[in-house]
Amino acid sequence: MDKARRTLLKIGTGLALSSAVITRAGATPAAIKVPVEPGPAGNALRLVTYRHAAAEAPRLGAVTAQGMVIDLGATARDLGMTLAFDPANMVSLITAGPDAIAQARRCAASGRPHASLDNVRLLAPIPVPARNVYAVGWNYLEHFGESLTAKQAALPKHPVFFTKGTHTINGPFDPIPFNPSVSVKIDWEGELAVIIGKRGYNIAEADAMQYVFGYAVINDTTARDMQVDHGGQWFKGKSLDGHGPIGPWIIPASDIDYNNLQLTTRVNGVVKQQINTSQMYFKVPRIIAELSLGLTLEPGDIIATGTPSGIGAARNPPEFLKPGDVMETEIDRIGVIRNVIRQVTA
Repeated sequence: MDKARRTLLKIGTGLALSSAVITRAGATPAAIKVPVEPGPAGNALRLVTYRHAAAEAPRLGAVTAQGMVIDLGATARDLGMTLAFDPANMVSLITAGPDAIAQARRCAASGRPHASLDNVRLLAPIPVPARNVYAVGWNYLEHFGESLTAKQAALPKHPVFFTKGTHTINGPFDPIPFNPSVSVKIDWEGELAVIIGKRGYNIAEADAMQYVFGYAVINDTTARDMQVDHGGQWFKGKSLDGHGPIGPWIIPASDIDYNNLQLTTRVNGVVKQQINTSQMYFKVPRIIAELSLGLTLEPGDIIATGTPSGIGAARNPPEFLKPGDVMETEIDRIGVIRNVIRQVTA
């Protein structure tokens, strides 16, 4: 094995566990961090959608602390277990609820690994969402401040919502398209993603957490020239193909406290954004309650909860992503996604 291609598989914020080649067809070689620490997060269930080979159909897996991927379908067959969900469909697992999570935990604890992380390609946990990604604007005070204009003199009284098209969804280690004929002002926005677990309508804030299935890392990658220069086209600026990398897995809500996570965005190893999710202006229950007013949320819906300060457009001078740049979005106790900006032609 070529030592130059080895990277450290790390635990948490830097404790080396072992070395592994993180090379997958169509994916970006990267050090995959598997957070492990005392408490519930140390035994977290990490649910992935993956392929073992390029031509293989996607399947569901659980990633162990040692960086092994457990094939849920194959393991269930070995254990004589009839699954409550389709082992190739994450939304099916989410919809099946607590029984499905219990079965996935049993498979994960079986010690029957299918492959190591370095030999699989991780896809977006929900590769093709049924509906657009819901997103929240201005959910950290410092970001509101850096984006403030004369027309925005006061803090919002309600969450500001927009959506990203389903075609934006991209894998956690896949390249992000850069087409200079479309946009040359591609910006980063690291965020915590909330995955809805069951149908809800007019959800009370006090009950909202019952509707959360789990969490992932997402980057609301944005074409600022589309968003701003074209008359405030938020949807268009937020919805270029592949501009919504998410992953690397989903961690169930019962396994982690969303309100105390460190979020970091790096470009070429340089920290651009860093904040604790405890600083959210609108907490997850409020977001869900407001979003569900007159709007039915469904299992598998994705909510991007807002980005902190440090976006490229607000810097002096402004900074934007360019071909070859490496964008990393990390949330401790969840994981890291790593995407290279790759130039494409029309």
